[in-house]
Amino acid sequence: MPLGELFSFISGLYFRGKLAYAQAFSAPPDGVSGSFVITATAGLLPPETIVTLDRVREIAANDIGAGVAGYRAPLDRDCQSLLKRLGNSCEVVLLGSVATPKYVEPLLQIFGKRLLFPAEFVGRGDMSRGGLMLRCVEANEELAYTPVLNAVRRGPRPPKLSPPIRRSTTPKLNVPARDPISER
Repeated sequence: MPLGELFSFISGLYFRGKLAYAQAFSAPPDGVSGSFVITATAGLLPPETIVTLDRVREIAANDIGAGVAGYRAPLDRDCQSLLKRLGNSCEVVLLGSVATPKYVEPLLQIFGKRLLFPAEFVGRGDMSRGGLMLRCVEANEELAYTPVLNAVRRGPRPPKLSPPIRRSTTPKLNVPARDPISER
C-alpha cells in the first residue's frame, strides 16, 4: 500500500490534510518529490512509496527522537541528499508539528533558514492543523509561511475553525411529491 494512504488511515484528518495541501501547493524542482513522509527508520520517503507489512512493522518498532541514532542517521542522510538536489532553488516547508524537537531539530540543522512552517500552526493541535489545510486546499488559498529559525512555535490556542461548508455531491431533482392515497 502507498505510505501516504497508510498514514492517512492511521492519522486520519491530520495526515489527509498534509497530503492534500502538499499536493495542491508544492512546487518542487524537476526530479524532486513535492512531499516526503518522515519515518522512524527510513528517513524521508515520498508518500507514494509502496510499503509492505514487514516494512510497516519495522517502522512502527522504532522510536522517533532527536537523539535516536536509528531515526536520525537515515533522516540526516536523506535531508542532506535533498538539500543537494534542491540547490538554491526553493525553501522547505514543514507541515508536521513545529512544537516538538524530534522533527524541528534535525531539519533545522540541515535546512537552516530555508526551513519554513505555516504561521497559523502555532497553538493548533493535529486535528485543527489537518482541518485548516483541507480548507485551504478547498479554497485554493496557500497559508503564509515563516522561518522556523528563531520563530515562536508555541502559543495560545487560536479560535476553533468554523465548520466546513458542505457541498452536496448529488444533484437535487425536482420530482413532484407522490400522493400515496390517490395512487391506490
